[in-house]
Amino acid sequence: MTGELVMILGLLGVALVLFALGRPRMDAVALMLVAVLPFTGVVSVPEALSGFSDPSVILIAALFVIGDALVRTGVAQWIGDRMVRAAGGRETRLIAFLMLAAAGLSAVMSSTGVVAIFVPIVLRIARAARVAVGRLMMPLSMAALISGMLTLVATPPNMVVNAALVREGHEGFGFFAFTPFGLPILVLAILYMLAVRGWLTRGEDAPPPRRLRMRDLAASYAPDGRLARLQVGAGSALAGQSLDALDLPARAGITVVAIERRGRLGAELVEPVAATRLQTQDILWLGVVGEGFDAAAFAAGNGLTLLPLRGRDLARPGREYGLVEAMVPPGSAFAGRSPAAARMRDVLGLSVIAVRRGQAVLPGPASDNALREGDTLLLAGPWRVIRPLAGQRRDLVLLDLPEEAEEFVPERRRAPIAVAVLLGVVAAMATGVVPNAQAALLGCLALGLFGVMDTRSGYRAISWQTLVLIAGMMPFALALQRTGGVDLAANAALELIGPGEPRLLLAALFVATTTLSLFISNTATAVLMAPVALAIAQGLGASPYPFAMCVALAASTAFMTPVSSPVNLLVLAPGGYRFMDFVRIGTPFTVVTLVVSVTLLPILLPLGIAP
Repeated sequence: MTGELVMILGLLGVALVLFALGRPRMDAVALMLVAVLPFTGVVSVPEALSGFSDPSVILIAALFVIGDALVRTGVAQWIGDRMVRAAGGRETRLIAFLMLAAAGLSAVMSSTGVVAIFVPIVLRIARAARVAVGRLMMPLSMAALISGMLTLVATPPNMVVNAALVREGHEGFGFFAFTPFGLPILVLAILYMLAVRGWLTRGEDAPPPRRLRMRDLAASYAPDGRLARLQVGAGSALAGQSLDALDLPARAGITVVAIERRGRLGAELVEPVAATRLQTQDILWLGVVGEGFDAAAFAAGNGLTLLPLRGRDLARPGREYGLVEAMVPPGSAFAGRSPAAARMRDVLGLSVIAVRRGQAVLPGPASDNALREGDTLLLAGPWRVIRPLAGQRRDLVLLDLPEEAEEFVPERRRAPIAVAVLLGVVAAMATGVVPNAQAALLGCLALGLFGVMDTRSGYRAISWQTLVLIAGMMPFALALQRTGGVDLAANAALELIGPGEPRLLLAALFVATTTLSLFISNTATAVLMAPVALAIAQGLGASPYPFAMCVALAASTAFMTPVSSPVNLLVLAPGGYRFMDFVRIGTPFTVVTLVVSVTLLPILLPLGIAP
């Protein structure tokens, strides 16, 4: 063992300890390695920085943007809602459909993002179906993790392993090369979760706290008479006129809070600005700002239909429009003035529906009441206006965003574009017309050109911590190769197990990768283990593909602890789980995955060892 190898292994040991401790952050540790590695003389400064220009890093960054486009346009939520609702109230079908939906979406976008989308959906479905939420959250996380075994781009470790193959001069994996392994494992996971769901009773003991909903806000302010829904009829005098020309606040003592209009993707919200022209079949949400308004008389006199205002109606346009509660803080510019005098509708873009002082809702038109410090307001308007106010503390303080705020979709009308771009990128990767990174970058460019994503939202969509971690660990793998560390590990495995037992070598490689990923991220594990896998294959004179695939599959088996993956952490609290719940459920299925993988690998990817 050379002195250089001792230095590299020492750095590796320090890095693993810091990864396990979680302080500093893993990306910071990776940057430390980049800064220190050139001092060893094993790699140069350009080589230490080469990870930041690696095609796999660029590909991962672009896929973060494409995945976020599916969220921004509502495609991810729509697919999730439809598949989960198709299961009805039956727990067996619910678990199966939930796992299929989560795995399918995570195969083309971030599994962490998919689980974040599904958590509120599952909470709602669990309440409606009267199913313990603890029986649903762990199947959700397991399916999201298994999605990494479905496609090349499903998880960063797959792309890291693929990049290692390409660097060694081999052809990379195809887009669907992982699917024959992932599909049977997903089917077994569904059957497994159905069989052991009786163990998942923690959620019954610790039900999730009920989230605030818009109907709760409406009930607490009792806005009967303050809100009205009217539909524009075919012969209405209002059809074709602009809100500016109608001047409804002066003529009728009302203001248009929102307009529901039928679009290609269902009901859409139209911004009620001065130039907005009303159309037949529009549904107007009106806020009453004057005294003596009679909604029935106004509807009859203007060719409108008065619609009932029920609790569920408040959430009907909920993905774009909502209610929120805000408080007037000390020193607010609105204190001492009425909403009308302060022109809050123009300043905020929101309508004041009701004002509460202490425990009582003030009578009369909300816009005419002079506000005091400590008053709470019921506001209505678009989520795109409400959400930014959450970070503002000077003139108004949002008390709590209702659950419906999580369903806000800023670019819903561009959903067909996002789907078309995704399909185009997948087709380009599957056919190999252009390199994967170039296909993903072209997809990002198309999203920008068609207005689905702007530059700022694109940068926000990227998980920079993940990218820095991958780029920072890549030169470390190069250093291990140059100093003989990779060959040392590979030769040790060959001597311990013997070259005549390739299945045992695959099993040992799988166990080593899984064990290491319990303590450090699966991405960092893939960076370290991929060169070892390729060296073992070279030592055997075997095909590198089954060994590389083994590392990729094992890196997606973070089932055994809640801290081994962000996906597990997302479901930990909502499911009411404890640490040992993951150990009890995850460990047996990790063994199942090991057996299936080691059985299928030599069959689907022949070892090619010469007799």
